[in-house]
Amino acid sequence: MTAQPNGPTPPLPPTETDRTLHFAGQATFGRIPRIDQVEKADIAVVGVPFDGGVSYRPGARFGGNAIREASRTLRPYNPAQDVYPFHYSQVADAGDISANPFDANEAVETIEAAADELLAGGSRLMTLGGDHTIALPLLRSVAKKHGPVAVLHFDAHLDTWDEYFGQQYTHGMPFRRAVEEGVIDTSALCHVGTRGPIYGKKDLDDDAKLGFGIVTSADVMRRGVDEIAQQLRERVGDRPLYISIDIDVLDPAHAPGTGTPEAGGMTSRELLEILRGLADCHLVSADIVEVAPAYDHAGITSVAASHAAYELITIMSKQIAPVRWGMSK
Repeated sequence: MTAQPNGPTPPLPPTETDRTLHFAGQATFGRIPRIDQVEKADIAVVGVPFDGGVSYRPGARFGGNAIREASRTLRPYNPAQDVYPFHYSQVADAGDISANPFDANEAVETIEAAADELLAGGSRLMTLGGDHTIALPLLRSVAKKHGPVAVLHFDAHLDTWDEYFGQQYTHGMPFRRAVEEGVIDTSALCHVGTRGPIYGKKDLDDDAKLGFGIVTSADVMRRGVDEIAQQLRERVGDRPLYISIDIDVLDPAHAPGTGTPEAGGMTSRELLEILRGLADCHLVSADIVEVAPAYDHAGITSVAASHAAYELITIMSKQIAPVRWGMSK
């Protein structure tokens, strides 16, 4: 993309990493400015340090800041998508949403209200979790703006169970709640990367009744990323799209730092290539969740998450730039 002559003032870009130390300076995502440093954010990167809905290993409350730290080495030009994502749209770090760590019901309400405020300001959201419980309030908020949205859910697990120990707000059920509440478009839903044992065949039957299609990690391996991306594009069409990534969609070799790892997952390369294949979809917001740095050997999980978030931001930036900043392809 190129800027038109006499166009609007360019966005405030990140600190240039070739002129500063990677390991010094502010720890915003990709060294982008804080939201209080810009007039308006087209894309707001926001953390939600909540992991009160996990059923196995805790620690995802520290995921957002671990992803920010890993993003320090991201550079301004994305050659895979041929765009400067931070230069063509105003991307800013909105800090963290402080949600009650002891009360999931209250936390869900707090996250929804904070997301409402950011979206009302004209931003799209790139949310860093936190556990997958946070997807429900984010979807509620996005649906207020766009109506029911298409959802691509990258995860080892279905996350459409009904309840756990009598609780209805946990990381294993946000998408069932979202279907019940009518905030997602049941004609355009798909899990990607699922695998591993489940409680019974009824789980799959119930999931299908909710409207989800399934692309397993084995499907990705056998059919290849280009074919999978095409299938997902056809399923989503031109609907407003929300992408939710649980980092455990990756094999533990690529993402050991997560709460519920499952063997046989996708590689980080496969995830990134599928996301790049969705570049023409109408992506309105996204999240990446379940990064638990306490289990993250050498920070490789956080690195993978930061690069996935970078690709998602790039997709949104390419869509925003022609309207917001007078760009042309």
